[in-house]
Amino acid sequence: MANFESDTLIIKEHLKAITKTKEFRNQENIEQLNETANYIKKVFSKYADSSSFQKYLVGTDTYKNVIASFGTENQTRIIVGAHYDVCGNQEGADDNASGVVGLLELARLLKDKKLKYRIDLVAYSLEEPPYFRTENMGSYVHASSLASQNIDVYGMISLEMIGYFKLEKKSQSYPVGLLSLFYGSRGNYIAFIKKFGAGKFSRKFYRQFKASQTIKAKKLAAPVFIAGIDYSDHLNYWKFGFSAFMITDTSFFRNPNYHEPTDTLETLNIQQMKKVIDGVFMSLLKIK
Repeated sequence: MANFESDTLIIKEHLKAITKTKEFRNQENIEQLNETANYIKKVFSKYADSSSFQKYLVGTDTYKNVIASFGTENQTRIIVGAHYDVCGNQEGADDNASGVVGLLELARLLKDKKLKYRIDLVAYSLEEPPYFRTENMGSYVHASSLASQNIDVYGMISLEMIGYFKLEKKSQSYPVGLLSLFYGSRGNYIAFIKKFGAGKFSRKFYRQFKASQTIKAKKLAAPVFIAGIDYSDHLNYWKFGFSAFMITDTSFFRNPNYHEPTDTLETLNIQQMKKVIDGVFMSLLKIK
């Protein structure tokens, strides 16, 4: 039978493989980063039309993005990305093993599907400090390579923390307090975050995602100076003029484990995470 929805057991196994490692997958543990990259590449290779490493140097050290491509007969591309490194000494289950596992399940679901666009799934290195907002970010390297080759990119989606949900009142905060009047105080939804003028791709994708009815979704368009708007890999695609946005559980505005050793697999809501992945998958198939 063809695959049309993600699998919570597979999601959990991938999360274990990425988070329960000998070393923490930060910029100092290059060997561990490479092991994680190899795991991602192995999974991608099972399903993609093609898969590859995009290697780049930071000083004398080599880091890797991992790329899986689907629908390679199509010229126009959609990029779906997530970073696999962590900040400091932590497992980084939500930040950002959850986003990477989203890519791995999307790869399984996209296998042999008829696609309107080429879809590139990209797992990035070095999103976290001390490299955040520098040209050493894996997403900067990837976005720059697309621009330099004049690749036709319809849009980019950053999967940044998609596994933490809370139903209780006052479990959700905001960069501006008044937003709670519009978006509510419960952390029970997935957020679509974009800057003003982010392009038609983000609008169309959000419309398709809402139509999928897999999980409650809310969108926020705001100036980039609002805290959190550009706190992930999509910011580098904006730099090169691509339409891009972030799908997130809102990070530290909801998850108290952000950048802490307590960001573990056990804190994630796998069932809700599955619904996010399913919504992204259905939207990739249907977007025009």
